[in-house]
Amino acid sequence: MLIAGIGNIFLGDDGFGPEVINHVPCPDNDTVCVTDYGIRGMHLAYDLMDGWDGLVLVDAIPTRGAPGTVHVFEADLDTLPATSGLDAHSMDPGAVFASLTALGGTAPRTVVVGCEVRTVQDGIGLSEPVSAAVPEAVRAVADALAMLREG
Repeated sequence: MLIAGIGNIFLGDDGFGPEVINHVPCPDNDTVCVTDYGIRGMHLAYDLMDGWDGLVLVDAIPTRGAPGTVHVFEADLDTLPATSGLDAHSMDPGAVFASLTALGGTAPRTVVVGCEVRTVQDGIGLSEPVSAAVPEAVRAVADALAMLREG
């Protein structure tokens, strides 16, 4: 299983994924890998070529009016917008999965742990409500990993 934090730490709450990954305990086995990908979308696409059984993707998501709210959902990879070719400059999950497909790979079952943002303006550090959501997200990552393991 791969647990991947994504986001830009220089854009406020967009750094949610990397911050959560900093708090996820590293397992004592080699069946789970915990990695902060930051803005390295192509790196994630190439790593997904290794045939992971499941992916937990931790990311900031657009606000629906409640910054700091954590959502957990299974990604519907069949309904992603069609993007062609490789995109070495995008960390958008859709672009990552499109790049993976262009490379000849297939995305594993994917669970997203996302947090509604307050701001993605220039600046380092999470807003108070998003920062307060980190412990809940760490627990959600553990729950998502258990769900993926159960099949």
